[in-house]
Amino acid sequence: GAAQRLLQTPAHGFRHKLGIAPDWGTAVGRPCPAPTALLRAQVLWFEQQTLKRRSRRGAHGVPRSSVVPTDPWFPKQWYMNNDIQPDLNILTAWSRGYTGLGVVLTVLDDGLEKDHPDLAANYDPLASYDFNSNDPDPQPRYSDSDKNWHGTRCAGEVAAVANNGICGAGVAYNAKIGGVRMLDGSIMDIVEAQALSLQPQYIHIYSASWGPEDDGRTVDGPGVLAAAAFHKGVVQGRGGLGSIFIWASGNGGTNYDNCNCDGYTNSIYTVSVGSVLGDGHRPLYSESCPAILTTTYSSRTTSKVQIVTTDLHHRCTDKHTGTSASAPLAAGMVALALEANPALTWRDLQHLIIRASRPAHLQAEDWAENGVGRRVSHYYGYGLLDAGLLVQEAMTWTGTRPQEKCSVQAIQVPRDISSKLVISTDASSCSKSIRSLEHVQVQLSLSYSRRGDLVVALSSPMGTTSTLVTVRPYDTSQDGYQDWTFMSTHFWDENPKGIWTLQLENRGDAENTEGQGSAWRGKTERQRCWGGC
Repeated sequence: GAAQRLLQTPAHGFRHKLGIAPDWGTAVGRPCPAPTALLRAQVLWFEQQTLKRRSRRGAHGVPRSSVVPTDPWFPKQWYMNNDIQPDLNILTAWSRGYTGLGVVLTVLDDGLEKDHPDLAANYDPLASYDFNSNDPDPQPRYSDSDKNWHGTRCAGEVAAVANNGICGAGVAYNAKIGGVRMLDGSIMDIVEAQALSLQPQYIHIYSASWGPEDDGRTVDGPGVLAAAAFHKGVVQGRGGLGSIFIWASGNGGTNYDNCNCDGYTNSIYTVSVGSVLGDGHRPLYSESCPAILTTTYSSRTTSKVQIVTTDLHHRCTDKHTGTSASAPLAAGMVALALEANPALTWRDLQHLIIRASRPAHLQAEDWAENGVGRRVSHYYGYGLLDAGLLVQEAMTWTGTRPQEKCSVQAIQVPRDISSKLVISTDASSCSKSIRSLEHVQVQLSLSYSRRGDLVVALSSPMGTTSTLVTVRPYDTSQDGYQDWTFMSTHFWDENPKGIWTLQLENRGDAENTEGQGSAWRGKTERQRCWGGC
């Protein structure tokens, strides 16, 4: 095949040129005065790039009454205008004077209609790029089907201009908004890495409502370059405070998908956002997994009453929904918190989001208290995000201590799974440096006759059980899990000291019992110290 066009990203000081023929690939670096790239001037690593399947996922100062926008569609914004209780409490945050001023966000998607009359005043070209066509203009590609509306809709939720007589208002209507066109072409690891690395000292928040296919049988996540971009973003982005990555948890509920099989939503570096209907019921498309941190709205009670936002061809729509709609609402709320306290780190914000999320009226049978008394659900995380409470917490937050990490090896030789395998390991050694957990990861390698029949659950010494992956009836793969990392936020603030138990159980056909598990590792990926640490 012919060589792919040269991809060049001046903002990051590197270029990458790869052939798409099956037997070769090259990578070249170029020197720059102040390299900020994932790759330096010399060639340190190369990999044959492959196409990736990614699918878009389509929730006190002045009086509250005086901050209500005059936009004609704001009365339709039921999730913000106090039309239901509880709403997202946006008006309270606005009444305290926080509207996103000084915060820069970008939407990683299929483009952004930058001249939309309800976005143009807030559009920021420095937070935008087209990695599909390799040019600075993120304008979406128009077609008869008009399928590239996703990014423009997500952007309007965040930063649609207020009080201009057009459409509605964005959650952070004084923030600056950019767009990255990356989903309307060949999607490869390098494209994702470039998008995640765009202007990390300028952009504060990256909002993404896409991921691997939500088909109930895919297990996929970031490649080497994208994984490095996430890590570099939280370590070096925003002057060392860390880039903020907001991610839609996934729309595979009708396919019995589980978002812990998605390496983007279950990354410790992303804030995974779930969906709920206005009446508190779970949408059918909503996935479950313990990586979900918080929840916002996506529809009221029916498909006819959804989220108001900007649309292609300078139009407005009230038909945006899915976890695609929930994540940008959370991104806008995080922008309000960053305006209230610009010194917040990426980990600070995860702590604040947990404290500002409420179980409220969110309905699920799995609500449970963890070891420190926080209610948490595999469908909703810690609950419905409250913007007023989020900015209140941000204003007084004093920060977290440096991130600590402790790893425990539980299996050193393969073990037969049979119908059930229970593994216990003592993590008391972790309590020497960690007294208060944040994320807990389990890295698992196993072979099994039908991967989707396995349920994996982890229990902590403080009595919390987190189901890492549920039955996925459409996942008939015999590949098992190869060094796959599951993640749970359900043990937040617990002490790791004591015996942890991992259980793998066959919940499918009784004949599906052939398999081995090996190299299971329970990993506490920075746990913040509290009190006596």
